[in-house]
Amino acid sequence: MSRIGRAPIAIPAGVEVTLDGQHVTVKGPKGTLERDIVPQISVAVEGNEIHVTRSNDLKESRSLHGLSRTLIANMVEGVTNGFSKTLEVNGVGYRAAKEGKKLVMNIGYSHQVDVEEIDGITIDVPNPNTVVINGIDKQKVGQFAADVRAKRPPEPYKGKGIKYADEVIRHKEGKTGAK
Repeated sequence: MSRIGRAPIAIPAGVEVTLDGQHVTVKGPKGTLERDIVPQISVAVEGNEIHVTRSNDLKESRSLHGLSRTLIANMVEGVTNGFSKTLEVNGVGYRAAKEGKKLVMNIGYSHQVDVEEIDGITIDVPNPNTVVINGIDKQKVGQFAADVRAKRPPEPYKGKGIKYADEVIRHKEGKTGAK
């Protein structure tokens, strides 16, 4: 058995999990998330726990077992606490601001870069060099943060660009002067 897959998922107070065949709906204080689970995996709600089991021991079923359990656990976590990613904008003159539902960034181009908020995602700019992306869907939050970071990824010589707060940029040595 998958060590991750066989671990039960605790349902916190205020969270409601409903099953409709292979369709799982998780409703909590922050919102509602839905997902279809593959046919090889079965989900059961027993009391305050969710149990995920697989029908056979084929390689595909084994790999989907832990994945399905983690996806459901992330849904429960998302509707209770939510997820967030913090980005840092590094560079001389580089800054970010929020205007309405837009993230407006000056990141070294001749023009400002605008990024619209999408459904289920909120952008917060506590200071001009920090952008916080919040949401209940872990995949959406991570993808949106990656899309914002891709507007100006950090370069290895000075570290200028947009990076995750916990990311470490390995700096390269520049060219040495000619003799």
